[in-house]
Amino acid sequence: QVQLLESGGGLVQEGGSLRLSCAASGTIFGINTMGWYRQGTGKERELVAVKTSGGSTKYADSVKGRFTVDRDNAENTVYLQMNNLKPEDTAVYSCYGLIKTRADYDLLREYWGQGTQVTVSS
Repeated sequence: QVQLLESGGGLVQEGGSLRLSCAASGTIFGINTMGWYRQGTGKERELVAVKTSGGSTKYADSVKGRFTVDRDNAENTVYLQMNNLKPEDTAVYSCYGLIKTRADYDLLREYWGQGTQVTVSS
């Protein structure tokens, strides 16, 4: 069993910054992909930023240049630095991990954190 624990969400003013953290714990033999999705009220969940074990990144067009995703592989942790926040960034941000949980098979499973609320006021 794997658990993803998120922290760093909150209420900020437009133009401000937040830094989200997510630490994976449990039976982990490797993390292929780790990052963040978000879902605003009445909207579909969308990819925000993810990073692979090899260092490749992918960002939503709406956050490019403002958000940065990074990983500390030794601690199974992923971060999301959010700068110049806008009201449209308001959403529940969920940590995502594609994780190997068995040593004997190359099978990956998807795990999600509980989500942390980010609210940007205008």
